[in-house]
Amino acid sequence: MSLPKDDAKVLSSRWSSGVLLKGDVFSIVERGRFRSDKGEVDAVLRRLDEVPWWSYLLARHLFARERKALTLANGLNVGPELLWAGDRALVRGFIDGVALHLAKPRGNVAYFRSAKQTLRRLHRAGITHNDLAKEQNWLVGRDGHCYVTDFQLAACFSTRSRLFRIAAYEDLRHMLKHKRTYAPEALTPKERKILARKSLFARIWLMTGKKVYRAITRGIFNFTDREGGGRRLVNDAPVLMELILRNPDVRDAAIVAFADRRTGVGLYAFVEADRPSLEAQLQTELAAAKGPKPPEHIQVVQALPRDGAGKPRTEILQLVAMNQLDLIEPMVTTDTDRAFLKAILDSRKNLRDRFNFEAADVNLQSTGR
Repeated sequence: MSLPKDDAKVLSSRWSSGVLLKGDVFSIVERGRFRSDKGEVDAVLRRLDEVPWWSYLLARHLFARERKALTLANGLNVGPELLWAGDRALVRGFIDGVALHLAKPRGNVAYFRSAKQTLRRLHRAGITHNDLAKEQNWLVGRDGHCYVTDFQLAACFSTRSRLFRIAAYEDLRHMLKHKRTYAPEALTPKERKILARKSLFARIWLMTGKKVYRAITRGIFNFTDREGGGRRLVNDAPVLMELILRNPDVRDAAIVAFADRRTGVGLYAFVEADRPSLEAQLQTELAAAKGPKPPEHIQVVQALPRDGAGKPRTEILQLVAMNQLDLIEPMVTTDTDRAFLKAILDSRKNLRDRFNFEAADVNLQSTGR
């Protein structure tokens, strides 16, 4: 399958490819630059030309829902702006922000106040998102505001029908679940009541539809985890981690997933040790173990960036693996973390799928900012 001529013509003249963000049976999503009527801007492209035939009808349906919702949401400042839409591809604006599960806005009451305002604007426009249980669909903008993305399951309503009110309620309830995770002390008594009361639709869904959904997505489509690593990250990474930690020269390690144009999903292991030559040795040992496929990349670092509890900051490492370097800077707040980051960036391995416009990243890398 290929893009229609009109889509291909526009993209060939206006789109500059950058980093692959995601590839599954419903679409290919990549970050790059788009030459809009107002000049070249950072953007995200979703296209259907590599979707397999057996999932194409559903992929087409999801694509149409996103296109309609983004069209209606333009100008609301709640998510990406729709810059261009064709028959099997669309380009939306890039939001300078990090997904909720990476940003982890603990105690950030202002963010969740912004999240409520975001939902209010969406719902006033007659749009319900319907996929906000996933933390990766919530973004923490560099400006501190809340944005939502991935409108493939969104619905547009012309009236405030009962179905609309149920869907809007569930949007709000899912936002409050995230608030309970990151800022529980800020929940009001009314919000706690909402959290305790699922809609009838949600209760029925949990008892019936969700089981079917999980069977299909996990069994057929091979979706497993929120970070996009699928079964490799969930099943293979723990086994690989155990094998890596057996090496006496290894102090600690962290394995993250990244989208890869060749394999679909790649694994990237960051290994805390003193010998850079250990990378080749570990690849040999993992291949000889005849277990899961070894990580595409193994990088030895003097020290892993860690949080206050001493755990590796996998959210930063994942952005390194995905070549989303410009999104790391707001997450680095101490000189110690900056030193860790500079050392890691200087020897990072995934250079195949990277921006062809890394001016900002080079500045970050060279200054340690």
